[in-house]
Amino acid sequence: MSDQSKNRQPSTQAPPEARQRRPATAREAKALSHPLRLRILRLCGLDELTNKQLADRLEQDPGTVLYHVRQLVNAGFLEQGDVRTGTSGALEKPYRSTGRSWWLSDALTGTESDAAMAPVEAFQEELREAGPESISTLARFTLHLSPDDARVLDERLQELLDEYISTDDERSHLPVHGGIVVLHSLRP
Repeated sequence: MSDQSKNRQPSTQAPPEARQRRPATAREAKALSHPLRLRILRLCGLDELTNKQLADRLEQDPGTVLYHVRQLVNAGFLEQGDVRTGTSGALEKPYRSTGRSWWLSDALTGTESDAAMAPVEAFQEELREAGPESISTLARFTLHLSPDDARVLDERLQELLDEYISTDDERSHLPVHGGIVVLHSLRP
């Protein structure tokens, strides 16, 4: 984590009682419908990064990254950090996550199937980059659940993750871990 990001206060760190899940707006859902945007959000949630730094980390063209950064800024998921002087002496404009995307209850519900798979695609790419040795827990399972049971399981998992997300600043000196939780119905 860079010195610039150590002093920021991401909005995901608000106490759980201050944060309430809500449905995504059409603009928010569209902004979250691309795997590259989700990877940008994750990176900017860990550190304040410039467009060039993002492009280098993601091995993407800076123009492509800037387009996606602007989509995230317009949706309120990224904000510009304080202008700083880079190593070359040039002024840099870093971006940071606002944390708002975490508190959406159904960001991709009702979107095209490709958009709904964006989080899975982003996670797969991040996992490929990190390598198989980075996996600390893997649980693949099938369960027989009523719709109510599935809802309760989802709520319990979300509550546990919310607890950790809301207190993450307290552990910012520790190694970073990522993950994804996907509960889906299976075809018989």
